[in-house]
Amino acid sequence: MGETVRTLPYGEWPSPIDAATAAAHDGSPEYVGFVGDEVWWTEPRPAEGGRRTLVRRHSDGAEESVLPAPWNVRSRVHEYGGRPWAGFVRDDDPLVVFVDFADQRLHRYEPGGEPRPLTPVSPVGQGLRWAEPTLLPDRGEVWCVLEESTGDGPSDVRRVLAAVPLDGSAADDRGTVRELTDDRHRFVTGPRLSPDGRLAAWLAWDHPRMPWDGTELRLADVAPDGTLHDARTVAGGPGESVAQADWTHDGRLLHTSDRTGWWNLYLDGEPVCPREEEFGGPLWKPGSRWFTPLDSGLIAVVHGRGAATLGILDPETGEVVDAAGPWTEFTPTLASHGERVVAVGASPRSAHEVVELDTRTGRARVIGAPHEDAADPAHYPAPQARTFTGPDGREIHAQVYPPRNPGCAGPDGELPPYVIWAHGGPTGRAPLVLDLEIAYFTSRGIGVAEVNYGGSTGYGRAYRDRLREQWGVVDVEDCAAVALALADEGTADRDRLAVRGGSAGGWTTAASLTTTDIYACGTIIYPVLDLTGWGPGETHDFESQYLESLIGPRAEVPERYAERSPVAHADRLTAPFLLLQGLDDRICPPVQCERFLARLEGKGVPHAYLTFEGEGHGFRRAETMVRALEAELSLYAQVFGLSVPDVPVLELTR
Repeated sequence: MGETVRTLPYGEWPSPIDAATAAAHDGSPEYVGFVGDEVWWTEPRPAEGGRRTLVRRHSDGAEESVLPAPWNVRSRVHEYGGRPWAGFVRDDDPLVVFVDFADQRLHRYEPGGEPRPLTPVSPVGQGLRWAEPTLLPDRGEVWCVLEESTGDGPSDVRRVLAAVPLDGSAADDRGTVRELTDDRHRFVTGPRLSPDGRLAAWLAWDHPRMPWDGTELRLADVAPDGTLHDARTVAGGPGESVAQADWTHDGRLLHTSDRTGWWNLYLDGEPVCPREEEFGGPLWKPGSRWFTPLDSGLIAVVHGRGAATLGILDPETGEVVDAAGPWTEFTPTLASHGERVVAVGASPRSAHEVVELDTRTGRARVIGAPHEDAADPAHYPAPQARTFTGPDGREIHAQVYPPRNPGCAGPDGELPPYVIWAHGGPTGRAPLVLDLEIAYFTSRGIGVAEVNYGGSTGYGRAYRDRLREQWGVVDVEDCAAVALALADEGTADRDRLAVRGGSAGGWTTAASLTTTDIYACGTIIYPVLDLTGWGPGETHDFESQYLESLIGPRAEVPERYAERSPVAHADRLTAPFLLLQGLDDRICPPVQCERFLARLEGKGVPHAYLTFEGEGHGFRRAETMVRALEAELSLYAQVFGLSVPDVPVLELTR
């Protein structure tokens, strides 16, 4: 006998997926790598203050968190961070270097001992920061990106490639850090050395470009004394984005470029497997890896249109064979050792797991952070990847997650409420993977639709360029088109549509609430709200000139900056909203929210503003995530007329 299905209003279905369950499973393993034959990676610990630990997988398969709390393996280069660790085996024992979040110093760690600092503290501004380390034991050095504050402002900063002695002599002496490049380029990625050690390759770019707009692939000769000479640009440019570079086992230079409109692979400058799909992506964090060359001459690749899957590319034939298995989405972190490839994959039925592929057999298996169902999977959503038609007949990619609960159905004739999710970035994409925050809503009878609006990655440069100078227009229109299409086709209740998003998605949410009348309410999370302030001086250096392409040249169209800002249209806002903000956010500082709320004073719009001490851009602590999710559900319950007795009532002020 099956379970009896109860008829209950949408949004009032009892669910085993509570906010604590969703929070405990937030975050993904990241930055996989080999240390000898072993696989290591970083992994979130929401219950331990949101730190990231370093996990070691021993040869017998046992997993160990090698650094106890409060060690937090995370770089703050570009604020978003980059690859924070590297390791190798010496005399049968691992030696690892890593960046600790608290002081941003590079540390050396050998199991059985205590971490020891390798780099000094600087009293200037945000000090010294490090990312994407490469260990060169024969030289006794670690080569990496150095981001150095030159003053107190967020854009008082220089970035160079630097060599840090492994013996600890630089821990108290900045003078023993060897700078490998000058700071003529505003941004650099970590150096990749050719197998013979004679050439170094890295990426560089400058304001106002973002790395997906245009980067240069730089190449230099490495002299016997470890200095770099004759640095030259061999690919890329102002209108061409090189996303990654590396060397094959026989010393050929491999890179991804979007010169054709798609990020494709090039070997010594010649195209390999030219296709209208992506073999690269937006370089938000130095150390992202969409490909890794194998000793056999084959190349492991993360590739696709929209969803990115793991495959093995034969550069001789241009053929790609995808890894068999249940994973449908892979993140840009790859490592190889011999013919072994390690990646991080997920699917609509499983969260992100560490996956190993044996390229000789084609077999892939989970080797780390295995997905364990936190609830009966019958309560997980069954999403659909869909394409909608927007203004001008343009295509809009989206993922629709209808309500799903094995024990409940909605009343005849009632349509479910739907929340439109706008992803961050905005140069990014919402992956089609199991997300218990989405399941938190769908299992209660509230549908979710994630919109990969124009400007999203994964669909080629032309789709990405739709947002050029159109931020706050195209993203808002595309989300609205999906919301109205769901209502028109009878999937969603037209009167119970909400919109939510964080960071750039918070901007899209606020812009949607202040310029359209489609949504009954919205959840705005660590947002950009005021373009006139958000830029040099108020946000971090990496994105300080992002608006030059998203909005237009500030010097030429200053009025557009004011006109597009949600803070300028706060008087048009009538829908209730929830505003969530971390007080330590350096990317979207709380002052943006405060200005917005000041404009709303006395307007009588029901709202709540929740702030969180110790949280930056992106919530990491379990207790924060629980409070935020429950507050969001309470907002929808109040606006949509739902009874949710198991969730604290969010106090809305007018």
